[in-house]
Amino acid sequence: MSLVQMTVDDRQSNESARMSKKREDYLEWSDYFMAIAFLSAQRSKDPRTQVGACIVNEEKKIVGIGYNGMPNGCSDETMPWGREAENILDTKQLYVCHAELNAVLNKNSADVKKCTIYVALFPCNECAKVVIQSGIKEVVYYSDKYHDRPEFQASRRMFDTAGVIYRQHRPAKSKIVIDFSVIDAMSNGVIADMDSLSINSKPTSPAQKPDSTSR
Repeated sequence: MSLVQMTVDDRQSNESARMSKKREDYLEWSDYFMAIAFLSAQRSKDPRTQVGACIVNEEKKIVGIGYNGMPNGCSDETMPWGREAENILDTKQLYVCHAELNAVLNKNSADVKKCTIYVALFPCNECAKVVIQSGIKEVVYYSDKYHDRPEFQASRRMFDTAGVIYRQHRPAKSKIVIDFSVIDAMSNGVIADMDSLSINSKPTSPAQKPDSTSR
């Protein structure tokens, strides 16, 4: 056997062994839920800030998702999206529903008590009220860039008083790429697995089946 053939065989053997074991580079739960919050943010029409939130129950099941946007029935085309204007009525501040509020209102369970909310930005004081009143017990946030502003100082004060846990999360991966073409590559492996199990083989005809009544 040539050295080249041995190298090829070794490579195939290593690949076969790798494909027979559990993947080790899968997303951890916290990274997964934070990624969903970030993905949800991509639905936001806000030109300046896109924020998403994901609520998870004690069984690690998603029970609510939301992003910052205008209230239902308020057209995204006619409502103001600017942060500054001569008249505050012409700014978005008085109208936009934040991601945390929408996630709670979009819940698919009876309530969100004892749940954890994953959110891109540390909640403002208004969202902190929603979190506390809804019974959420933990806030996992990515960024706290407004830490020193009064609204966010008030949030921490309310969380501390109400016993809501809050912690910053830094994902193991700084970037998660969603590649829609990857499923095509995986499907080849699925077909190969099906073929190896003879799932596509022709069923035995009735004439070939043994007589279950014979002894």
